[in-house]
Amino acid sequence: MCYRIALNFEDGVTRFVDCKAGEKVLDAAFRGKINLPMDCSDGVCGTCKCRAESGAYDMGDDYIEDALTEDEAAGGLVLTCQMVPSSDCVLSVPVTAASCKTGQQTFAATVTRIEPHHDAAVVLELAVDDGDAAPAFLPGQYVNIDVPGSGDHRSYSFSTAPGERQLGFLIKKIPDGLMGGWLAGAKPGDRLELTGPMGSFYLRDGEGPLLFLAGGTALAPFLSMLEVLARADSQRQIHLIYGVTRDLDLVLVDEIAAYAARLPNFTFATVVADQASDHPRKGWVTQHMPEDMLSAGGFDVYLCGPPPMVDAVRHYLDDQGIQAASFHYEKFTPNVPLKAIA
Repeated sequence: MCYRIALNFEDGVTRFVDCKAGEKVLDAAFRGKINLPMDCSDGVCGTCKCRAESGAYDMGDDYIEDALTEDEAAGGLVLTCQMVPSSDCVLSVPVTAASCKTGQQTFAATVTRIEPHHDAAVVLELAVDDGDAAPAFLPGQYVNIDVPGSGDHRSYSFSTAPGERQLGFLIKKIPDGLMGGWLAGAKPGDRLELTGPMGSFYLRDGEGPLLFLAGGTALAPFLSMLEVLARADSQRQIHLIYGVTRDLDLVLVDEIAAYAARLPNFTFATVVADQASDHPRKGWVTQHMPEDMLSAGGFDVYLCGPPPMVDAVRHYLDDQGIQAASFHYEKFTPNVPLKAIA
């Protein structure tokens, strides 16, 4: 038996290693040619200290208090030289990937489908080559996709679940955009180079209610999260608010609605900012927050969208004194690589 360990480095790079039953994370990383910080490897110095974001594990009792205090252990800090996983885990590593003599993974994929949605967005589907492993990532993360012939790349969140050979992305149409220009002439069979996964915006383990707030094509990471939750038969209360500027910007609503049949406690609302719209819910996502969830508390917020939307939601929650159990957000700027903020 092996457990999949995601190592999230502070520069946004994520690498995965397989940890054998009874094996320590530090040893599994070294076997995978990733040199995690270490000095003594005996639970004495504390150099290998990381934070366990999720997963089950055993730390044993072969380390000293100076290396890891009781308070630190209670707060989720671990020593990778002593940590033995008993499930898949996610670790936050407080150094860059380069300092651990590792880097971003690069892989190739073939275009299988390009489907425009009016002038708002394009659904891009890619197939990983036969014989290559399906890319590992955390639901919500993104990759850099090289734009052929440009020497540049654009960043897009996966809209599909991890472990699939068919990868999906939702790409905003931008007049004279670099990727949009290439897609206009692309066809099935064309090849693309991808680098990743990256980003600290991903779905965490938990049992409490989830409030998903998506703006425009930043719907993509939430589709990945919903698919993972549906496959796990999640019983969590989940509410998604999907906000756009115009009616034509509402895409893949049928796919969202399909999750209501697979997730017993999932609801969603679409919101259009254009006041001239006939949509039943107009305005901003902050005007359509579920009062029952906000008043009950204990919910986790995941927010992804254009910077003005992200900033508006953050200020709204602060101004209203609304305290979430956890708050994770990413600002989505279509013209430049994504920047993972929290």
